[in-house]
Amino acid sequence: MTTGESAIPSPRIDALTASPRLDALTARGRAFLGSRHAIMAGAMSWVSERHLVSAISNAGGFGVIACGAMPPALLEAEIAATQALTAKPFGVNLITMHPQLMDLIGICKAAGVSHVVLAGGIPPGPAVAAITDFAKLIAFAPNYALARKLLRSGTDALVIEGSEAGGHIGPVSLAVLAQEILPALPEAIIFAAGGIGRGEAIAALVEMGASGVQLGTRFAASAESIAHPNFKKAFVRGSARDAVASVQFDPRLPVIPVRALKNAGTEAFMAKQREVSERLEAGLVALPEAQLEIEHYWAGALRRAVVDGDVEGGSLMAGQSVGMVTAEEPVATIIDSLVQQAEAALSRHGATFESAA
Repeated sequence: MTTGESAIPSPRIDALTASPRLDALTARGRAFLGSRHAIMAGAMSWVSERHLVSAISNAGGFGVIACGAMPPALLEAEIAATQALTAKPFGVNLITMHPQLMDLIGICKAAGVSHVVLAGGIPPGPAVAAITDFAKLIAFAPNYALARKLLRSGTDALVIEGSEAGGHIGPVSLAVLAQEILPALPEAIIFAAGGIGRGEAIAALVEMGASGVQLGTRFAASAESIAHPNFKKAFVRGSARDAVASVQFDPRLPVIPVRALKNAGTEAFMAKQREVSERLEAGLVALPEAQLEIEHYWAGALRRAVVDGDVEGGSLMAGQSVGMVTAEEPVATIIDSLVQQAEAALSRHGATFESAA
């Protein structure tokens, strides 16, 4: 990461972002985020850093820093650098299994972070209490039962992410999660995620009751993304069927499936699982260390693709919406097009309803 010191851009005034129907349906989501549009950015390791996060927030969306495995000092510097690039709200994504989670929460509090997103497992009680003391807490809900539990425990908003998404994924599609959760929790603030690449999908989800959406893949290949040009070109060339989920080799080494563009790296991951499984069987490594080794593989493979441009051996984490990435576009263009498409779809729906009435 570089230490860009550019001044905060002036607010963008763009008539194309006028969207009265979409605004009405996402009013709670926009108020919760404090952003012009209820379009959150997924937190992508090595990608969601100061430049992309600030660009998304400045363009009317809601950027989110991906903390990942950052130590507290590095996160502190990243938050400060992002604040130097935008006066708009943005969030920080923290991984629940991080060994210094409480220290990272303290960094967010000291920096005045307004929103914290917890991912990677059920948020521990002390973390929830610490975060909600100073910020709005967003967590991921893979099913209805956990959604209710999270809301009861103090979580302020949820993300329901379908298996169409990139990176670590759950087993259920967004189409099913939306039907299961949105009608059942009409009072909750819920952002839908997974496979969203066009505004028509946003329109359908907010009509179902979502307060907004979260996108990652479209932003990963944007002009402001620091990802290597090779990484972005792979996204432009990729199709939905190229974004495949990883397979678990050994049930003793539970692997959260990862969706990425298929390449030599996906085959290498299977070989890595076999190698670790054999060492586990031989008693050469303990189970916790073996599981951690599998997880660390993904972090290294993703860095090789994003930072070094190794699109053959690295991990090209991408959602199935990758087929809708047709060019490297500025973040503002992406957000404007999503909003225009969603507003046009809602207008068509409204006109159809009014004519039928």
